[in-house]
Amino acid sequence: MERPFPANIEAEKGVLGSIIIDPDVLMAVSEVMRAEDFYRDVHRTIYEAILDLYQHRQPADYITLCDLLERRQKLEEIGGAAYITSLMNYVPTSGNGLWYAQIVERTATQRRLIKAGGELVTLAYEEEDVPEALEKAEKLIFEITQRHSTSRTGDAHVRDVLRSYMEKLDARSDQRGTLTGVPTGLTDLDSLTGGLQRSDLIVLAARPGVGKSSLALSVAYNAALTYQQRVGIFSLEMSKEQLVQRLVAIDSRVNLQMLKMGWIEDDEWERLINSVGKLSDSDIWIDDTPGISMPLLRSKARRWVADNEIDLLIVDYLQLAKSGEGKRQETREQEVSSISQSLKGLARELDIPVLALAQLSRAVEGRQTKVPQLSDLRESGAIENDADIVLFIYRDDLYNPESERVNMADIIIAKHRNGPLGTVVVKVEPRLTYFSDFHFVSTLERGGEANDERTDF
Repeated sequence: MERPFPANIEAEKGVLGSIIIDPDVLMAVSEVMRAEDFYRDVHRTIYEAILDLYQHRQPADYITLCDLLERRQKLEEIGGAAYITSLMNYVPTSGNGLWYAQIVERTATQRRLIKAGGELVTLAYEEEDVPEALEKAEKLIFEITQRHSTSRTGDAHVRDVLRSYMEKLDARSDQRGTLTGVPTGLTDLDSLTGGLQRSDLIVLAARPGVGKSSLALSVAYNAALTYQQRVGIFSLEMSKEQLVQRLVAIDSRVNLQMLKMGWIEDDEWERLINSVGKLSDSDIWIDDTPGISMPLLRSKARRWVADNEIDLLIVDYLQLAKSGEGKRQETREQEVSSISQSLKGLARELDIPVLALAQLSRAVEGRQTKVPQLSDLRESGAIENDADIVLFIYRDDLYNPESERVNMADIIIAKHRNGPLGTVVVKVEPRLTYFSDFHFVSTLERGGEANDERTDF
């Protein structure tokens, strides 16, 4: 015998009766459930009419509701005015309307799970690409989870958005100067961006050896260790051990090359042990799956957010990922475009900033001026289009042997969808592969001799 779908008709009647008795109940109810959560079609029709009345600033009482349903030729379909009366008589008070709504939403979620279960069975039988099937399966469950665990999102009237915006603006005013996004730890960069903002795709691009990974890891270190942010890193180029070794060098300030060679001085061991303890207590997650596909990356990122509530996602680097769409005729440009769009979608879906590293084309090397341009983004113009912020790294000392700007780098904000463009000067510490705030120090203050080491990454 086939089991009936979960439903609570009494709760459906209760929530509608509560709203008709007291239209103000709708405000709380609409944050919990939607019209499609009703099991009975007639209840869905009535609720949609109530919402329409509310949108037109009309009270959803017995008279206005019956009038609207009659004009739409729906009144007899739902059982006539007598059924509206029966809903009002069904509940003695409107005080429990919100509780009824929560029951309706819960049973609707159960029905969605049952439907998803059927789709998963079909998917398992028919989908030949197992990774693709797993991605679709996880997306089905994730959508149900997000819908159940959060307030109503998606469509919203501008007045509701403005109300929320003004509340946030008021809070910012009370904390003037406080960053609204994830801090990078680079003061001048944070001043221009306000930190890395939620739902933004930030592309950090440079030629090989200039320091993309080092700058990204510097941001990860600063965010996690200084500002107690949770950071997830997808490292497609370096192993977990290599990243951890760099983090240890940054925190302990022990020369990275010496760490690689195992040449540790006695006085450095204590610093190393302290750094290992600090880093162990930090909230940094690392995945070093080489050539990871976007379906798998998205799946792991969702799990990081669900399980660990990460605040920042870093992908190093974009062109090493695979789209995972299985299109045999897909060109490399189309694949990179797909990856870029997927990362932007992920940033919005998870509502966290995604810092994606990208390789610049060789066109930079062929020009007289080596300063990167947006047109240098390799293999796809979609990267520029999808990104909310595009950052370039330029180091004059790597191109000009006579440069006086030794171990200094320009971080160029070449695109900023919601803010100013500009260039930030930072200090490069090659021995630690670390980028930090630049503060001018004279040759005399350095001890009389400039450090002219020109080290790339």
